[in-house]
Amino acid sequence: MTFNMTADEAYANSAYIPDGDSYFARWSVQAAAFRGGHVNAELGVSYDVGARQNYDIFYTSGTAKGTVIFVHGGYWLASSPRDFSHLAVGAVTAGYACAMPSYTLAPDARIADITREIAVAIGVIARSTIGPIYLVGHSAGGYLVARMACVDMAADWSHRVARIMAISPISDLLPLMETSMNTTLKIDVAEALAESPIHFAPQNMAVTAWVGSAERPAFLDQAQWLRAAWDCDLTIEAGKHHFDVIEGLETPLSAMMRALLR
Repeated sequence: MTFNMTADEAYANSAYIPDGDSYFARWSVQAAAFRGGHVNAELGVSYDVGARQNYDIFYTSGTAKGTVIFVHGGYWLASSPRDFSHLAVGAVTAGYACAMPSYTLAPDARIADITREIAVAIGVIARSTIGPIYLVGHSAGGYLVARMACVDMAADWSHRVARIMAISPISDLLPLMETSMNTTLKIDVAEALAESPIHFAPQNMAVTAWVGSAERPAFLDQAQWLRAAWDCDLTIEAGKHHFDVIEGLETPLSAMMRALLR
């Protein structure tokens, strides 16, 4: 549990991870290298008219077994799918297409608006692909894919979702109201109650929450709250922190990828 610390300390990551500030720069280099070497891709495909309403999709050789859709994190405030292109390696090597949607960042969109952008993006990707869909997201992206499992988000593509994996997810928005980033996010009680996954029943979908054992206690709490609310699978991966916990997506036979695609 998160005792004797401020909300900002509870939800900070970089300051509590060795070399934490270097991860985004390293990811960007890895992502650019993957995009440069993977010719079977479509970049910047529009799913709506907004400047950030587009996605990248990386194809496997031959007919895809299905599509993995990865939603990035960054507290709805920062980052882009282009920082994480290299995480498609595990999916495409395993024989799946991998799509990575972008979305409007706060303060230009509220969390509720971003949620609905991702739903639109998944619908567009679903119409252009075949087979099962696997939704995976990290941190704020973990929140966004968990929201896709909520009963109020049922869509014509929902029946194709084989599994949702929420990595280091936010499942309850209420604690974030006490952080300084809420100056930009502007979460209020009404939005927190209306948009937090734990306040919804899930659709009939397979859901896995995944978190690292070395993450901030707040993220362990958030993953456990989702498990308690939905009685879903929960994996606490030994030794992993908030940044390296996603590295399993790069390897087709990692424990993470086996759990996602089973």
